[in-house]
Amino acid sequence: MTRAGYDRLEVELKRLKTRDRIEIVKEIETARAHGDISENAEFHAAKERQSHIETRIRQLEDKLARAQVIDPSGSDPDAVRFGLTVVLLDAETDEEVTYTLVGEDEADAAKGLISFNSPIARALLGRSVDDAVTVRVPKGTREFEIREIRLD
Repeated sequence: MTRAGYDRLEVELKRLKTRDRIEIVKEIETARAHGDISENAEFHAAKERQSHIETRIRQLEDKLARAQVIDPSGSDPDAVRFGLTVVLLDAETDEEVTYTLVGEDEADAAKGLISFNSPIARALLGRSVDDAVTVRVPKGTREFEIREIRLD
């Protein structure tokens, strides 16, 4: 994953541990004070939320422990690789699209961040400027020309 993606996960983990975890304990205590917990919807909802928080904490701790942070700034971006931004010309529409290849947890297509495991990214990896790339996507086949490769 990229350094930015790693940092975002660390921030989320810290928030869950230092704020959300404390808030949910208070909610459970408040709900418990309302009386019989066997029929207390607030208590059960708070316990369920606590379970979701603890599960997410474990997931984030595992991801961060296994994460490999890759810094793409080591050399000139002469070929498409993880962490770089690629400007493509869509052969069908003559429109330019820009994608940055990131880790799966960082992907957000609306922001132009695509997973390195996506069909488009896999087709682009190792290619250079002016290469034509054919990509099989769920809607069929699309053709792109690589216009620019850069480090953002």
